[in-house]
Amino acid sequence: MSGQLAERRALTPAQLLEGWQGGFDRMLDAFTQVDPAAKLPWYGPPMSPASFATARLMEYWAHGQDIADGLGVTRTPTTRLRHICHLGHRTRGFSYVNRGLQPPASDVRLELAAPDGTTWAYGDSDTDTVTGPAVDFCLLVTQRRHRDDLSLVAAGAAADEWLSIAQCFAGPPGPGRQKR
Repeated sequence: MSGQLAERRALTPAQLLEGWQGGFDRMLDAFTQVDPAAKLPWYGPPMSPASFATARLMEYWAHGQDIADGLGVTRTPTTRLRHICHLGHRTRGFSYVNRGLQPPASDVRLELAAPDGTTWAYGDSDTDTVTGPAVDFCLLVTQRRHRDDLSLVAAGAAADEWLSIAQCFAGPPGPGRQKR
């Protein structure tokens, strides 16, 4: 990894952006050539090309948030967050398995205020719900903010437990963010 860092530090901003764009273009080309029913290997469980693409979008967004935080700027949320919210809900069971825990059989309903003023809803539970801004849910499941720094509300034990361990990215569970 240090070799890659040293190599990229020598690039001009234009060269770096050109390299990123080239990699992005190659990735899009690869997606057009893979069987949509295929399961692609990854750090976590194998996933469909659509899930793989969504996971890449989530990673770009999360690391873009790291850059925005480092620069002290606030990004304007868009409806493209829907993809990360969907992934965050779908990976609820993974959040448990990743910690060596048995995923609950019960569902949690997710009702999120989208950036365009609509509501995005996932899940079927009548008793356990998570509500709040979509951007806050994305910040939580990508572990870019501590739960207590967000406007998410958990109603029910299953919802509360999930928010304490939510993670939509592959890899071992991290320590999470410190409270601000």
